[in-house]
Amino acid sequence: MTRRTLTISISACAVTVFGLLMGFPSVEAQGGKAAGGENPARAVQPAQGEYKLKIPFGLEDSAVVIPADNPLTNEKVELGRLLFFDKRLSRNSTIACASCHMAQFAFTDGRKVSTGIHGLKGDRSAPASINRVFSTVQFWDGRAATLEEQSIGPFTNPVEHGFANYDEMIAKMKKIAGYRKLFQQVFGTEVTIDGVGKAIASFQRTILSGNSPADRFDQGQEENAISTAAQNGLILFREKARCARCHSGFNITDEKFHNLGIGWDDNTVDLGRYMVTKNPEELGAFKTPTLREIARSAPYMHDGRFKTLEEVVNFYNKGGVKNPHQDNLIIPLELTEQEKHDLVEFLHTLSGEGWQHVKAPTSFPK
Repeated sequence: MTRRTLTISISACAVTVFGLLMGFPSVEAQGGKAAGGENPARAVQPAQGEYKLKIPFGLEDSAVVIPADNPLTNEKVELGRLLFFDKRLSRNSTIACASCHMAQFAFTDGRKVSTGIHGLKGDRSAPASINRVFSTVQFWDGRAATLEEQSIGPFTNPVEHGFANYDEMIAKMKKIAGYRKLFQQVFGTEVTIDGVGKAIASFQRTILSGNSPADRFDQGQEENAISTAAQNGLILFREKARCARCHSGFNITDEKFHNLGIGWDDNTVDLGRYMVTKNPEELGAFKTPTLREIARSAPYMHDGRFKTLEEVVNFYNKGGVKNPHQDNLIIPLELTEQEKHDLVEFLHTLSGEGWQHVKAPTSFPK
């Protein structure tokens, strides 16, 4: 398994090339002629620069998931960045993808549940957009089979971006000459929902987290990378606390779905994965999130009920909440106060590098 020690960045020269392709000195799109209704399936892809995805230390470059029909290019990633931050991609121009996925909160929003158009509240906490390049199914319930599908799902959610359908959204985007020009340059087509999904997914695949103190201690053999308490916490994580039963592998997730008992004690059960598969064994089950950047992504659980990592550890220590569908991996742990402290100390060492390049655009296509 190959690992890299480099962090990702969109190089200055890549941004310059993109601006030159547009015919303007800035990477931010400006005016252009309307595209001519080309069939996306028959469009000739313009020549573009390959985006060099650099994997931080501790992650595995052999595990990336990049579809053959959506290779990473500098121009597509930059278009995805614009779309990700543009509030005009909501019905009333008040909500962007970045409204619920902010860098300072590990690309969550720091709220119990997300807020969409008109101040409407969702039912679930915003999942972190960190290290999505290593994942296939997306969302807490795994209803999106690909990152491309996930990238467009919120646009037609009535409490998120609020469009009645994708046709309404694309019609709005086609009124923006700058986006018409960019889609021609990147995809060789008019503005399409397929292109929107591919561009945003490409951008999201560049948001990584690795080379954390935990990586440097565990994989890099740097003895002083983490404290003695955190070292004890790592042992607990793998053994007595049983965390690694689900939070496993280099991305610290098994990518599977588990019922912990959330909501079964206060009559607020969310059926979760069951609503996708209709499999009774997955009733109340939710996807195991990565623990990378976990110290920055509070509140926790799919409904955001826990404000701190200490609360999360206490929940697991009690064995979750018993219910007929609870995963048999969840049992009381009998951790001491010191052990719980050390476990939290370890979790704080999982913050790393690979996302710091993400900045909001200074201007958007006109």
